[in-house]
Amino acid sequence: MTERQHCDIGRWRALSLAEQLGNIGSEISRAITWSTKNPETAQAALYRGLELFDLMLDDPQHRGSVARLREIARAREVVVDFFAGSNEYGSTGPSLQKYFDHFALAARRAHLAG
Repeated sequence: MTERQHCDIGRWRALSLAEQLGNIGSEISRAITWSTKNPETAQAALYRGLELFDLMLDDPQHRGSVARLREIARAREVVVDFFAGSNEYGSTGPSLQKYFDHFALAARRAHLAG
């Protein structure tokens, strides 16, 4: 991964935890969907998702909570293990989707509440 896909760091940092993880989930969902249809497209989505994880880990809003950083890092680890590792955690596409969907739903509810 040499080329940055997401350049608006200020906009990214303005998002809530749920919005950030929901966006990551969108990329991971794309990677899962395309993994059997078009591996190059799947890999590009995975790399975008990993880049977003890295931006999230560097985001000052998360620095105050070791537990939060640990959760973000573990989620990244599980995603990498699923796509490129031995799947030590026993993840499935649906289980990853379910994990990230909770954040997307929470972000949507917060947006609607307003």
